[in-house]
Amino acid sequence: MKKLTVPRFFITVLMVLIGFTLSSCNDNEGPDIPPVKMENLPGNYKGKLIIVQGNGKREGVKDFKVKKDTISFAEFPIEEIVKTVVKNPVKAEQALKSMAKVKYDLKYAAVINPANNVIELTLTPKTMELQIPVDGVNKKTVVEFVSKQKGYYVGLDQSLRYALTAEKITVDGTLVAPYEVIDYNFPFCIKN
Repeated sequence: MKKLTVPRFFITVLMVLIGFTLSSCNDNEGPDIPPVKMENLPGNYKGKLIIVQGNGKREGVKDFKVKKDTISFAEFPIEEIVKTVVKNPVKAEQALKSMAKVKYDLKYAAVINPANNVIELTLTPKTMELQIPVDGVNKKTVVEFVSKQKGYYVGLDQSLRYALTAEKITVDGTLVAPYEVIDYNFPFCIKN
């Protein structure tokens, strides 16, 4: 049986040609994405919401409105807050059913980061005050929110991403302890 050998020079030339062919297909510039502007941010949004407290996790979709310097919720999710204050599950459900929708405004300051084509949001959450009805008495509940990271409006996919944490809860002037913080994560929100 005869062995067929190909000169190494021919293999080297072939590899170089394949390399040129593949590199000519590579488009290093990418798609033309217009630079992000402050006018892109305001609007009505719908987004994924992930609420985490301890080992518990709940996911859903939430609507909210973004204005010039405020993210506004017509109905902020308070289920975890109420269940933290009212330990009895039946009474917590009764309290949730009897409470009105809770509006919440989250203030922010925005700056454009042209290098990453994003708008960076520095969130400045305010406290939330609730009256939670339990056994015919309203428990005055104050929730202190913090924002541990910046939010972002991403020019590439025109999405908004941010997070908020309910760091402390006070009921009738007494700090709830022990307490597991409640994280509200909005990993991907788009305009309606």
